[in-house]
Amino acid sequence: MQLNTIKPAAGSKHARRRVGRGIGSGLGKTAGRGHKGQKSRSGGYHKVGFEGGQMPLQRRLPKRGFKSTTLKFNAEVTLTALGQLGLAEVDMLVLKQAGLVGQLIRVVKVIKSGEISTAVKLNGIGATAGAKAAIEAAGGSIA
Repeated sequence: MQLNTIKPAAGSKHARRRVGRGIGSGLGKTAGRGHKGQKSRSGGYHKVGFEGGQMPLQRRLPKRGFKSTTLKFNAEVTLTALGQLGLAEVDMLVLKQAGLVGQLIRVVKVIKSGEISTAVKLNGIGATAGAKAAIEAAGGSIA
């Protein structure tokens, strides 16, 4: 084998489609673009959502709702989940290590869902009024 005899594998190379090169090519005259209209012209195309000058759908519909960007940094923990941890003191780091909240979470709040029987001290964690009452009734505290 020499460098001057190397050829690509059969069928791996395809000739470029040459449009507008006469009747015999099969793509002469309109070059596969059909007749007239915006899409037949050079440089003639439109952006996504364009409806030919008609008011586009995304502008006809009313704006609605609001999505908070800080929502992904907030989390909730239930009383049941706190009880299952079985720890006397609970802070953000403990909850992250236990997998109860994600690693990006910055604000955690305990919600009153289920019961708690063990005394738990919360450090740097908020609680709803109902959850606070339940924790204090079990002998715990919120710092």
